[in-house]
Amino acid sequence: MPNLSQLNQLAELAVSVGVNVQKDQMVVVRAPIESSDFVRRITEAAYQKGASKVLVLWSDDEISKLHYTYQTEEVLQEVPEYLKAQYHYALDQGACFISVSSPNPGIFKDVDGKKLQLSALASSRALKFFREFMMGNKTQWTIVASSNEAWAKQVFPELEKEAGIEALWELIFEASHVDGVTPVQEVWDKHNARLAEHDDYLNGQNFSSLKFKNNLGTDIEIGLVPDHIWVGGGEHATTGIYFNPNIPTEENFTMPDKYRVNGKVVASKPLNYQGKIIKDFYFVFKDGQVVEYDAKEGKDALDNLLATDEGSKYIGEIALVEHDSPISQMKRILFSTLFDENASCHIALGRAYPMNIKGGLTSTTEDLVKRGYNDSQSHVDFMFGTEDLSIVGVKQDGSEVIVFKDGAYAY
Repeated sequence: MPNLSQLNQLAELAVSVGVNVQKDQMVVVRAPIESSDFVRRITEAAYQKGASKVLVLWSDDEISKLHYTYQTEEVLQEVPEYLKAQYHYALDQGACFISVSSPNPGIFKDVDGKKLQLSALASSRALKFFREFMMGNKTQWTIVASSNEAWAKQVFPELEKEAGIEALWELIFEASHVDGVTPVQEVWDKHNARLAEHDDYLNGQNFSSLKFKNNLGTDIEIGLVPDHIWVGGGEHATTGIYFNPNIPTEENFTMPDKYRVNGKVVASKPLNYQGKIIKDFYFVFKDGQVVEYDAKEGKDALDNLLATDEGSKYIGEIALVEHDSPISQMKRILFSTLFDENASCHIALGRAYPMNIKGGLTSTTEDLVKRGYNDSQSHVDFMFGTEDLSIVGVKQDGSEVIVFKDGAYAY
C-alpha cells in the first residue's frame, strides 16, 4: 500500500502545480482503469481547488488489445463523431487536461503492427485539432504517473506483486519530488527555478548548433532554428496561466532546424512505443532526414513510427538532461518516456513545439515551417544521453563552447 500522504500530495501536485486549476475551470482527466483510486484523489483535489466540473475519460489496454486482435483494419480506422465532439466540448468549455500515465510495457508486442499504425494514424488525423491546441499551449495540461502491477513487474522483476507495486509508487514519489510533508508548491517553485537557470544560460548563448558525442557511438550535429527558445520546468499557456506539463521533469529543450541534423545517434535506453519495446537501436541523419536505422529488437515498431508521415523522419525536439539527474541515479529503466526522458538527453522524432521559437504560439503552421519547424502527426522521444556524453555548442560566429562534459553542464 503506497504512502497515503504522498499519494494525496501527488494528486494535489497534478492539480495545483501541474495544470494549476483555476476557479470554475473544467478539468478533463484521461486515465487507465488501473488508476481508479488515484484518479478519485485527483478528482477530489480538483474540486477542492475550485474546479467547476471534472470529466474522466477512461482507457483499458487489455480491451484495446482485443480490439486490435479482432477488429478489421477498416473498423479500427473509424473514429466516432462523439469522440471528436467530446474533445470539442471540453475545449469550448476552456478545460485543462490531466493525463495519468500508467503503462503496460510490451502489451501489444504480439499485435499486428499494421493495425496499430492504421488505428493510430486515423485517430491522429481525426483529433489533429486537439493535438495542435495542446502543443500550442492554448490551455494548461500535465502528465503524471500511477503505479500498476504490469509496469511494476517490468521495473522490479525481482519483487513480488504487492512489493513491486509499492516500490514503483516510491520511485514515482521520489522522481516527482513528493515527500508527503513539504508543500508541493514550495518544492516545485525551487525546482522550476533551477531549470530556469539552465534556460537562461542556454538562451543567452544563442547557439547555431550543438555537437553531441559519446563512446556508445553517437556523433551528431543538430542545428537550431534562428530565434529558438530553451524551455524547462513550468510554462505559460496563451491564457497567461503558469503550469507544469510534465511531472516529473528534469529537461531543458528547444527546437532543432528540421534540415540541419547530420550524423548518427545511438539510443541509450529502450523505447516503449505503441505498447512494443524497441531495444538497441540507432538512427543516421543526413540533412535532417533519417536515412538509415536499425534495432536488435522491435524494428517493426520503428518501421511504423518512421512511416507515420513525412515529418516523422525528421526531429522536432532536442532536450538536455544531466546524467546525474534524480531519475538517472535511480539506476532503473522504467519503460516510460515520461520518466526515461528525464534521466537522459533525448531527441523527439516528429512534431516540434511552437513555444520553442519566438512568436511561435501566435504563428501559423505555414509560417513556422518556413522558419525550420517540423510538422508531423507524431512526437516520439527517445533517449541517447550517457555519463560520458559531451556537448559542444557552436555559436553564430563559429566559435565553440563546451556545454556538457561527462554528462553534466560545464558552465
